[in-house]
Amino acid sequence: MATAILSALPEEQEGLAALMTDTETVRHAGREFHRGRWQGAPVVFALSRIGKVAAATTAAALIERFGVQRIVFTGVAGGLHPEVRVGDTVIAGEFLQHDMDATPLFPRHEIPLYARSRFGADMALSATIFEAATADKTGVGGTFDAETIRRFGLQAMRVHRGLLVSGDRFVSSAGEARALREALPDALAVDMEGAAVAQVCHDYGIPFAAVRHISDRADDAAHVDFPAYLKAVAALQARAVITRFLSAQAQRP
Repeated sequence: MATAILSALPEEQEGLAALMTDTETVRHAGREFHRGRWQGAPVVFALSRIGKVAAATTAAALIERFGVQRIVFTGVAGGLHPEVRVGDTVIAGEFLQHDMDATPLFPRHEIPLYARSRFGADMALSATIFEAATADKTGVGGTFDAETIRRFGLQAMRVHRGLLVSGDRFVSSAGEARALREALPDALAVDMEGAAVAQVCHDYGIPFAAVRHISDRADDAAHVDFPAYLKAVAALQARAVITRFLSAQAQRP
């Protein structure tokens, strides 16, 4: 079974495709797809670019053009829940589009004609990712130097499972983050792609899971914290978790 690893930005899966064997790069739908084998198992790496439409386009291409049977999204996100801190890892249990609002025709957040607002992550995929993310006390292999740990407060990184919300907006104000918490109190983190990919995978019957590392608190400092974290931390976190995940998947039928 072919597995796709999808991210929005290069830093979110930096160096992972180079670890495959029998690699081939295919250009399709204006994107580059890197396919090959991970310990003998077929894998495709791709960058969706930012936003729900771009992510949905890439997910559909992975399914239609490359025949993948499961998709995992890895990347960074803004923390919403009070217990979710910078450096933590969130493994999605459910996905919701926080900017979907077709009221008064449909309830807020409900996807028109689906009679639902939430799409569930695949339990088996999510469980394997959780095992990969909790393989040691930091979930990232202890790969950070002392300065990086101090700068980003990575001393007590935790792994959470729950609701991931998505929208076509970079949430970067305390007021907006507060409004999201009030509307969706069980939301752990916010991104710009996950729920769109979840809807596409639901339509195709493809298992989907997402792991997000918290780069900022989606507040007034987000525009400063996000790029710094992306450069210094994100790639190492993704490499640690995804390499463990893919190695575990390769050992299964």
